Amino acid sequence: MSESAVPIPASARIIAVANQKGGVGKTTTAINLATALAVSGHPVLLVDLDPQGNASTGIGIDRNQRTRGTYSMLIDGANAADIALPSAVYRLNVIPADPDLAGAEIELVGLDRREYRLREALQSVRPSHYTHIIIDCPPSLGLLTLNGLVAAHAVLVPLQCEFFALEGISQIVRTIERVKRNLNPGLSLQGIVLTMFDRRNNLSDLVAADARSFFGSQVYDTVIPRNIRISEAPSHGKPVMIYDSRSPGALAYGKLADELLRRERDLAA
Repeated sequence: MSESAVPIPASARIIAVANQKGGVGKTTTAINLATALAVSGHPVLLVDLDPQGNASTGIGIDRNQRTRGTYSMLIDGANAADIALPSAVYRLNVIPADPDLAGAEIELVGLDRREYRLREALQSVRPSHYTHIIIDCPPSLGLLTLNGLVAAHAVLVPLQCEFFALEGISQIVRTIERVKRNLNPGLSLQGIVLTMFDRRNNLSDLVAADARSFFGSQVYDTVIPRNIRISEAPSHGKPVMIYDSRSPGALAYGKLADELLRRERDLAA
């Protein structure tokens, strides 16, 4: 990937990384895709919408820095451009999950335009700041995830190469269609990314084949392998691309970013 600066478009592309099933590599994909895009010269904003705050931790944002974040945006109407924090990765800023985000699901219920709070908060950063905004959604289909889907142009769905993960993917696809029909007509499926792929395991091949037969070209060619470096990196507060740039996991996320950019160019052509 080229590290030269990339012209910033008039409007950032907003991608929600979502899957209602936990443990599928969602946060890992959000962190490392954002990093790979930034390393290739694309200014990126990573939005941690998961109350667990794992994206904030995995990108190296210390808990004492998280005084204002996604809760402040959604509930207090804080300006997103004012609370974005720089990360250790050049060109990658982060809006962390602040401690009160766990209560946001309940508090959002009583607010006006509760599904549009994130979209409206991101208006301040959308033009001219970034080429991409990556939203790490919670592993659920509640109001936080709904805010992520309503704010996004597209959804990237990580799919763990296991049977039950494949069974559950139809639920997130149906949710995307409902959101598109009722709340965000511009929403599309960015694609499905196969994660935790183990070439020694026949089940990984079977799940991949089933996913490709059902979703066709919506499944990305790039697959993310099972790799110990991917698992180790968050404990050091670093994306795997920074922790060990030559590891199979880091190389795979670099290829994923390249494929994502190529698909976006083809879509715009």
